[in-house]
Amino acid sequence: MKFLKIIAFSIITMFSLNNIVLADSALNEILSSGTLKAGTTGDFNPFSTRDPATNTFKGYDIDIMSELAKDMGVEIEFVPTDWKTIVNGVVAGKYHITGSASIKASRMKAAGFSESYMGVNFKPFTTADKVSKFDGWDSINKANVKVATTLGTAMEPMVKDWFPNAEIKVVEAPARGYQEVLAGRADVFITSNLEGSTLKAQYSDVKEINIDSPRSPTPLAMLLPQSDQVWINYVNHWIKIKTAKGFFKKTAEKWGL
Repeated sequence: MKFLKIIAFSIITMFSLNNIVLADSALNEILSSGTLKAGTTGDFNPFSTRDPATNTFKGYDIDIMSELAKDMGVEIEFVPTDWKTIVNGVVAGKYHITGSASIKASRMKAAGFSESYMGVNFKPFTTADKVSKFDGWDSINKANVKVATTLGTAMEPMVKDWFPNAEIKVVEAPARGYQEVLAGRADVFITSNLEGSTLKAQYSDVKEINIDSPRSPTPLAMLLPQSDQVWINYVNHWIKIKTAKGFFKKTAEKWGL
């Protein structure tokens, strides 16, 4: 009889703890409030771009997070953020999730990640009038070359590490490294193969520098609260379901990814 009481107490305790964990989870907050808050930068084409006239967002990430909210049966609220504070926003509870971000050890110290659903690598770009001056990665690492990058992005530590001899110009959002190059205030910018392809299509003056191979293959995922395993599990299972149904592939094709 005493043994049965112990078992019963253990089961009750287990369910009580599970209910406490769920109550503290962002998942419960989202379902209770009816709103999924999603952080997005609006400057990561074609993942997230903001229309200043209407203050609305569009892009691959916007479609992904809107679909997540739809499947949860809640509304979606896009919360503007920038790359230097994107992790802080998750930690502070300003939003429950973010759009695609590079998985980096520095970010993992404070935030969690969903499972990856896409990968990128990184390439150098310049303008048509300067492309003949460069041939390979080493040609960028020179004292007379100015490389532009945006504070808080995955590219910022890369360019500082890859080009110690070049002049590194770090700009803050909403400015972007590619804009500095297009404006003639810098010579080179580094970005992912995906954003680079989009920028080349959008700006005829953007040219890819000839290299032997791209660098730093990196998985992309959504940022989530680090300690909220209930919410992380929910998002990861959702990614598996939508991947199996072809949603991620179809959305990527829609945005030319």
